[in-house]
Parts: sequence; C-alpha cells; structure tokens
Amino acid sequence: MANKIFDRDTLLDLTVNVVPLFIIAFFVVAFAVIAPFGIDPLASAIQFGLLAVPFVLLAILTYFAGRAVAGSEQSGEVYLPGQAGVRGAKPLEEDHGPAAIDPEAEETPAVEDDTEDADDVQDAEGNAEADGDDEDA
Repeated sequence: MANKIFDRDTLLDLTVNVVPLFIIAFFVVAFAVIAPFGIDPLASAIQFGLLAVPFVLLAILTYFAGRAVAGSEQSGEVYLPGQAGVRGAKPLEEDHGPAAIDPEAEETPAVEDDTEDADDVQDAEGNAEADGDDEDA
C-alpha cells in the first residue's frame, strides 16, 4: 500500500486550518445567496475579494503544512504525545523499533538455528537425556 500524504494523524493536526476554511466558505456562499448589502459591483468585489483571497492563501498554506508535518513524521524523531519537550524522553524508535511508528512495516526478526539433536535433549533441570529409551528405576 502506498503511503498517503494526508493520513488520519496529519489531518488531525491540520484541523486548525480546515475549520477556518469551512467558515470562510460558509460566508462566501451566504453572501452570494442572501446578498444582505445589496448588489454594488465595487462593494461586492471588495467583499468577495476579502473572503476569497484569504481562503486561497489559507488553502495553500494548509497543503504545504500538511506536507511538512507528514514529512517530519516520516523522517524525524517521533515521541509519544506530550513527550517531545520532556527532558530525557526517548523517541519511539529507540524503545520499540520501527513497528511502533509504522505498524504496517514488516519487521523480520533474525531466526537462529535452534535445531536440537535427539541425543542432546535436556529436561527441565538441565540434565541431558538420551533418546528416552532407557528408563531409570
């Protein structure tokens, strides 16, 4: 699966910019439909200009902020929420490995060859047993 720029956490970080975008869009639609100040070409142009220009600039700023947040989450150190400013806090990478940051990342642990020979099997006390054919009385 390809990494998305705007995942759930990034969108949550960008809500401080998305909410004003919705508010500005509401007023653009409200002033276009209701026209409470009448229709004067100059006044209407200034009115919509004062709403449209900040809307476009905030939309561009939100996009670039989303890219910056997503890029810093992928390449920078990631801390638990509220821990980035705490003295002595360790990044998640050091504590839990890459799986703590990206649960979809496959982490293949090194597997040692632990094949046991049937002649060298040990019981719970650490005593070596043979095949188990000889019985102690």
